[in-house]
Amino acid sequence: MAEPIRVLVTGAAGQIAYSLLYSIAKGDVFGKDQPIILVLLDITPMLPVLDGVVMELQDCALPLLRDVIPTDKVEVGFKDLDAAILVGSMPRKEGMERKDLLKANVAIFKTQGEALEKYAQKTVKVLVVGNPANTNCLIASKSAPSIPKENFSCLTRLDHNRARSQVAMRVGVSSDNVKNVIIWGNHSSTQYPDVHHAIVNHHGKELAAFDAVNDESWLKGDFISTVQQRGAAVIKARKLSSAMSAAKAICDHMRDIWFGTPDGEWVSMGVYSSGNSYGVPDDLMYSFPVKIKNKTWKVVDGLSINDFSRAKMDATSAELVEERDTAVTFLGA
Repeated sequence: MAEPIRVLVTGAAGQIAYSLLYSIAKGDVFGKDQPIILVLLDITPMLPVLDGVVMELQDCALPLLRDVIPTDKVEVGFKDLDAAILVGSMPRKEGMERKDLLKANVAIFKTQGEALEKYAQKTVKVLVVGNPANTNCLIASKSAPSIPKENFSCLTRLDHNRARSQVAMRVGVSSDNVKNVIIWGNHSSTQYPDVHHAIVNHHGKELAAFDAVNDESWLKGDFISTVQQRGAAVIKARKLSSAMSAAKAICDHMRDIWFGTPDGEWVSMGVYSSGNSYGVPDDLMYSFPVKIKNKTWKVVDGLSINDFSRAKMDATSAELVEERDTAVTFLGA
C-alpha cells in the first residue's frame, strides 16, 4: 500500500463537502489503492456539525480512510498537505455589494494562502471552489509565493459538465459522447461556454457539435445563457446552491490533475494566465481548455477563435481584471 496522502477540505461542514467527502474517502478521486488522511476545516461555530460528519465517515467503514481530523485551526488544517480543496467562502448575503463580498473573501483566501505557504508541502495541489472562485484563487496564490502558481486552479468543471450535458441532451446521446467543450473566463454569468471545437459521437460517427446539434441560434443563444445561469436556476428550484453536481465536478477536476486527461481530450479549469495564444491578460485565474499529464496542466493553444467568441472571451476577461484590481486593493488592508 502507498503512503497516505493528506487532503484538506475547507467548509467541511457545508453541503458541498457533505456530497464530496464520501467520494474522496472511498477512492474515486486519488485512486483505489491510495490511503487518505482527510483534514476537515471549518469555522469554530461549525465544529459540532463537523463532529457529526466525522462520525458518518467513520460509520462508512472505508478501507482507504486512515484518519479524519476535524479542526478550526489553520496550523492543523494546512500542515503537510498533498491536496487542498478550498470550498469554504463567504456567501453573498442579501443587500451585499459585490465589492463587500470581494473584501470578505480576500481576507479569507489571503489567510488560507499564507497558511499554505507556511504549513503545506510545496508540491500541494490547490483547488479553489468558494466564490468568486477565480479571484479567490488568485489571492490565495499571491499569498503563497513559494508554491508554484501552476499548483493553483479554480473550479469551472461544473460549468464544463453543464455544457457537455446540455449538448448531449439536445442531440439525444449520453454525455460521454460529447467532448472538448470549453468554458472560457470567469466562473460567473460572464463565462463563455464554447462548442466551436467540440465533437459529438453520434451513432458511431464523429461530428462537429454545430453539425450534430444543427441549431446555430440555440447554440449561440439559449445554450449559452442556460449554462451561464444554471447555478441560479438550481438555487431558485432547490432554495439551496448546487451541491451534488459541484461535488462531482470537484472529483472530476482533482482526478484529472492526479491521473491526467484522456488522449485527444481537454477539460476546462481556471488556471494562471501568462503568455497564452488567446490574448487573455496576464496575472488572472482564467478558465482555459487544458490537457494534463504528470500532474501538470498545459493550455491547449492555437484553437481558432471567431469574432463571436472573441467578444465573449474579452467580456469575461474585463470582468476578471476589474475583480482582480479591486481585490488587490484589499490585500494590503
